Amino acid sequence: QVQLVESGGGLVQAGGSLRVSCAASGRTFSNYVMGWFRQAPGKEREFVAAISWSSRSTYVADSVKGRFTISRDNVKDTVYLHMNSLKPEDTAVYYCAADRSWSVFTTPSQYGYWGQGTQVTVSS
Repeated sequence: QVQLVESGGGLVQAGGSLRVSCAASGRTFSNYVMGWFRQAPGKEREFVAAISWSSRSTYVADSVKGRFTISRDNVKDTVYLHMNSLKPEDTAVYYCAADRSWSVFTTPSQYGYWGQGTQVTVSS
């Protein structure tokens, strides 16, 4: 069993930056692919970014490419989402997800473990 706890969300003005974190516990973190998803009110959960266990492979959604990056620290058992040049349309609950795999996943159904989410609100 893996437990995931997100933190770092909040209110930021458009054009600003924010870093959200996800701390994992319960299993060997380094064996897991990690992903970030987001869900805005009335919309489906969408992929944002994912990173392989080794950090060798990363994927970022086209909607945030060039603005968001994902990283992980396998010593601290933590994955980060660095968000720059934030836009009001980035407003959503951001969820961390994990699954034991050597591959990188980009769809929610491929992840077996989820955090409770952290709210990110970007004001115009």
